[in-house]
Amino acid sequence: MRAKVSVYIATSLDGFIARKDGSINWLTDSANQSGEDYGYQHFIDSIDVIVMGRNTFETALTFEAWPYTHKRVVVLSTRMLKLPDRLPKNVAVQNASPLMLLESLSADGATHLYIDGGNTIQRFLAAGLVDELTITRIPILLGDGLPLFGSIGREMRLEHLETKAFSNGLVQSKYRVIK
Repeated sequence: MRAKVSVYIATSLDGFIARKDGSINWLTDSANQSGEDYGYQHFIDSIDVIVMGRNTFETALTFEAWPYTHKRVVVLSTRMLKLPDRLPKNVAVQNASPLMLLESLSADGATHLYIDGGNTIQRFLAAGLVDELTITRIPILLGDGLPLFGSIGREMRLEHLETKAFSNGLVQSKYRVIK
């Protein structure tokens, strides 16, 4: 059975996931003001494997502590990366297509993948492998940056599942990809 593939990500109101230089301080400053976790813990408890791109991985390495200690993490990269010794043994680097990786992880017993990072999300979308997207819009206009959605080469229809508005202005919408 194929693992479920989900995206859980925040964007600026104008659709950027990071500034041009990759910084996300605008996101962490906005999201942490209320102490709300926006359903993140419930989501992260439902997944077995986090798949992220190299840029997202490098950003996560800058955090005070590695945020995914108890989850298997696969970093997609076309070049070999040396993993820091401080990381748990459940972090690995692979160079595989989204389909090959999904098939491999599903065969290993994974049931729910969390896809993170702009390019990685775009590659999984282009391959038609994403099942659900949860997108939280932060009330800020960056004006420029790294977009969540680039050209995926085809039209993709979504079914709206729910939308929640938070008191600090964040709006979170969940969609199912219609296949």
